Amino acid sequence: MKWITREKARVDRIACPWLVSRFVDKAPTFLFVPDREVMAVAEREGAIPYDVPGVELGHKGERCSFDAFLDKYRLDDPALGALALIVRGADSDARHLAPEAAGLYAVASGFREISRDDHENMARQFPVYDALYAFCRAKAR
Repeated sequence: MKWITREKARVDRIACPWLVSRFVDKAPTFLFVPDREVMAVAEREGAIPYDVPGVELGHKGERCSFDAFLDKYRLDDPALGALALIVRGADSDARHLAPEAAGLYAVASGFREISRDDHENMARQFPVYDALYAFCRAKAR
């Protein structure tokens, strides 16, 4: 499947592709486009939009797009729930939600700055999410 969001991804727009790749879609294609083009390109490409206003897989209240993916795909793994708190805190000003949230925000911001494009950024950050997920799984035991 194709998935689409805004370019210049940082936290939620990288965490969601990680989640999709690991738990939802074994052969995903991710598109990153300017904000104003997301819906038009989504329609043209048959892509599922995420982390843009007004879509099913977007922010709802204090919950971020990562939460929306967990809900839609019924991913009820406790470690993913713990990771969702970290992502939510890093993706908002609620960094108090998890002690790791501020660090994730800093790392995600740094990777965004040193990456050529969103695909390189995603490739660099996926190991961070793999490690955070392993950390959350170990804490859940």
